[in-house]
Amino acid sequence: RSLLMAGLMVSFTIHAEQFPVNLGTLLTEEEITRANITIYPDGQNLPNGQGSVLEGRKLYNDQCAFCHGESGTEGPAHRLAGSIGLFSIWDPLRIKRIMEVNGLLVMSTGQQWPYATTIFDFVRRAMPHPTAKSLSNNQVYAITGYILYLNDLVGEQDLIDKNNLPQIEMPAFKRFVHAQ
Repeated sequence: RSLLMAGLMVSFTIHAEQFPVNLGTLLTEEEITRANITIYPDGQNLPNGQGSVLEGRKLYNDQCAFCHGESGTEGPAHRLAGSIGLFSIWDPLRIKRIMEVNGLLVMSTGQQWPYATTIFDFVRRAMPHPTAKSLSNNQVYAITGYILYLNDLVGEQDLIDKNNLPQIEMPAFKRFVHAQ
């Protein structure tokens, strides 16, 4: 067996040398910068733009409520607002019945994530689920603001932008260890 494996490895190596892999060209510094869309906890890389909580309510109802429910606590997808209770591994469709029967609470995005900037980052990358990355920066700020509003972290008249979003203290912040 060992001899057979060694023979296959040599054969593969010789074959690979005959057909070098060309994976493309190196990215320029500008392309690397443009491709880095990660939003950091301190707000680094947040784009320009702004969105109001009121705009976010309309966008949420049009884009998000189908999966997350009208108040961010219903629907088949992860809860966006509500409890600071225990995590639940059960199907979100059964949350209400489980809560009534077992008295369990389910931790939501607003209570689980330590940074408001993480909400922006996740919404911009992955939402709405069927058409990820289809929202403008202003729309993402607005929806982020509305999710924060659903968690009583901002007011209904507030405007969210790259300057004030990193300043919003999330309830979960104190439950995490933060690198210095």
